[in-house]
Amino acid sequence: MQMTEVTYEDAIPIDSYGPGFFRIGGEIIKGGAIIHSKGARSWAGYEDVESVLALKDEIDFVLMGTGTNMAPVHSAFRETVEAAGIGVEPMASPSACRTYNVLVSEGRRVAAVMLPVEDTAKE
Repeated sequence: MQMTEVTYEDAIPIDSYGPGFFRIGGEIIKGGAIIHSKGARSWAGYEDVESVLALKDEIDFVLMGTGTNMAPVHSAFRETVEAAGIGVEPMASPSACRTYNVLVSEGRRVAAVMLPVEDTAKE
C-alpha cells in the first residue's frame, strides 16, 4: 500500500475538536469557530453572518457544522449567505471537520463555520 502525506499549502487544518472547543493550527478556540484559508477565530453563531459574508470573494461555500448532530441551518442565516452567492452545506461538526480538511488539501475555496460538540460524558 502506498501512503501519501496530506499537505495544506494554502490553509490551516482543523487538528481536533472536543466538547466546547476546536484545535486549529495548534491553537484552541472555545465555542464556535470560523475557519478559512487565511486563519481561524471564534464565531458567535448564526447571528454572526457578517463574518461569513466578509469571505464572499475567497470562498464558494461554507461547511456548516451544526454541533454534535446534523441539524437544519437557521433559515435567515442560510438565505442571507446564499443571497451573497455562497453555498451552505450543513453537517454534524465532526463530519464538517473531516470534510474541511479533505477539501482544503485539494485546494478548494471553502470555509468551515462550526458550532461545538456537546460533552456526552455521563457522570
